[in-house]
Amino acid sequence: MRVIDPLRCYMRIASHNPEVHYKGKLITGIDAVIPRIGASVTFYGTAVLRQFEVIGAYPVNESVAITRSRDKLRAHQLLARKGIGMPVTGFAHNPDDTTDLMNVVGGAPMVIKLLEGTQGVGVVLAETDKAASSVIEAFRGLNAHFLVQEFIKEAGGADIRCLVVGDKVVAAMKRQGKEGEFRSNLHRGGSAESIRITPEERSTAVRAASIMGLNVAGVDILRSNHGPVVMEVNSSPGLEGIETHTGKDVADLVMQFIEKRAERGKTRTRGAG
Repeated sequence: MRVIDPLRCYMRIASHNPEVHYKGKLITGIDAVIPRIGASVTFYGTAVLRQFEVIGAYPVNESVAITRSRDKLRAHQLLARKGIGMPVTGFAHNPDDTTDLMNVVGGAPMVIKLLEGTQGVGVVLAETDKAASSVIEAFRGLNAHFLVQEFIKEAGGADIRCLVVGDKVVAAMKRQGKEGEFRSNLHRGGSAESIRITPEERSTAVRAASIMGLNVAGVDILRSNHGPVVMEVNSSPGLEGIETHTGKDVADLVMQFIEKRAERGKTRTRGAG
């Protein structure tokens, strides 16, 4: 196994003998790739992954699936089209639409999140319509794209991270935000514990990953009064937290998946859209 920085890779794009180079040397003999691409380098990282696909390497998560899941708006539309439970979500451009946009998701309290945000950054809980309007105006003033979402109050600041490998949830943990914090991200001071999920939650997580076309994914679910709702499907889920709290060797399960599934030149676009 080799660990390489995608930003240090460069490519020879050609019909004959396409190549990937790294730190001045041609990369050869790669059978499979486990992409761990940070959100800030999605464009270049997926371009490098595409090149590995071109030369026949097997990607655990394909480039098209990663770009699909990283686009929050596109991901929500695809999940909605397939009937996956999710918070009511609004998206608009014109400032004249603000009041009706807030009404679309049921009014305050509501969650406003930047499309480019990750790990809880760029996510705001607006507890009144006035506060929501101010946040929306601020985001628009920055020419930022954002979503407005129904706030699932009954979740109590907790979510469930389901780690999907292939067609199974191999580990699940409940993440609880610290007191007064609606975001449950562990690096924001949240806590976590292993949890037993319901068959409906298990099915929802597996279906959401499949719709995105991801073989390995972290699916974040909230428990609402009308069943499980998907908040996000993460194509590069962190392993340390979920392995620590569940005792599962997720990395080994990913390796077992590769050993069973990897075939050179068998890249294909999974999922829809």
